[in-house]
This record gives sequence, structure tokens and C-alpha cells, in this order.
Amino acid sequence: MDFHAQITLRTKKLGLLIRDARTAERRSIKECADAIGIPPALFRAYEEGHRAPSLPELETLVYYLKLPMNHFWGREVRSNAPSPVDSIDRGRLIGLRQRMIGALLRQERNNTNVSLKRISDETGISAARLKSYELGERPIPLPELESILAVMGSRVESFFDQNGPVGQWMFHQRAMQKFLDLPGELQDFVCQPVNRPYIELAMKLSSMSKERLRSVAEGLLDITL
Repeated sequence: MDFHAQITLRTKKLGLLIRDARTAERRSIKECADAIGIPPALFRAYEEGHRAPSLPELETLVYYLKLPMNHFWGREVRSNAPSPVDSIDRGRLIGLRQRMIGALLRQERNNTNVSLKRISDETGISAARLKSYELGERPIPLPELESILAVMGSRVESFFDQNGPVGQWMFHQRAMQKFLDLPGELQDFVCQPVNRPYIELAMKLSSMSKERLRSVAEGLLDITL
């Protein structure tokens, strides 16, 4: 399958996942459109698979709906649990992320020594449009971003927000999921304040080199014998 067909298919699938997420969280098209700063008609086009959101828009939608980011790379539908809304300057955040992603894209292209012409030839996206993406002058539809990165052998996950409010929220979501994946007895142990010194000790030991750990173990044997 060529990149053009992949972009079309990905745009359609993304639309279904966006609609599923919105309806599961009981939000209207207008609410979601307002949340990411676009007209409702454009958001409807996203859901219908005629257009595709940019990564910053998708990140902000994830933040608004309190979704795990991997929802848009999976096949599972969402539950009907309602979710709260936090107030952030979404328009400013999306604009900033758009410029950051453009700079990261240009950096990635330079690092991989891939020309704009090659990307244009393989994806069907004009060189002028690619340049405007790199300059942060226009949002990059997510399927196009994925195809551009595929030409360079890169992954879209490396472009996810790391330090902004969305990135911090996703970090805490992953941390919470990791905690919930622990066996019940370990969860209970971690939650007991009296066990904090043991956890801190384990953290210190995990950062030591093998030689240092061996030295500590030998010291403990000397004490106990």
C-alpha cells in the first residue's frame, strides 16, 4: 500500500476513534471543537474522516477528554465514564506545540539526512507544504506526520508532548497505570507510609553499579557473620 492510500485509510480510522472518544465522554461536537480551538464543521470533518487533526490538536483533545494517548493507536472503544475538564489556554498551547513539532521535524530530517524532495516524492506532499510544516506555519494532519516520519524511519511517539501540561498529565496517567498493574500486596506495601524508607533504599540500591552492590553485600555479610 502506498503512502497516499495509507494516509487516506489512517484518516478514516482516526475519525472513527475520535467520534468514539467524544461520544463515550458524552461531549458534543461543538464542545470538542471549542476545546481545541477549531470550528465545529472542521471537527465534524475530522470525525467523518475527510480531514485529520494535527498532533497538537489530538494531544489537546486527549487532555480535554482525559484519554490515554494510545487510544488513537488501538482498537478498543471507550467506556461511558464521564470525565472532568481542566481549564488551560488551549489555543496558545496548540500554537506552541505546532511550532515545536515543526522544529523537531526539521531536526529529525537533518539527523537522518533525508531531503524534502525525497519525503515529497514518497508521500505526495508538496515540498512547499513540507517546508511550511517545519516552520510551524500550519498544523500537520496526523496521518501526514506519521507518513513523513515513516520515510525517515522515525516514530510519532517521540513527538508526543513531554513537558507541557498535556505531557505531564500523560506521565501521571502512565505512572498510575503502572501502579495499578502491580500485584495487590505490592500496592498495599507502597501505600503504607511506614514502608517509605524501604522504598527509598530500594531506589538507591537500583542506581548503584554491580561492583558497588557487591561491596555492600559483602559488608552486610561481614556484619551478620
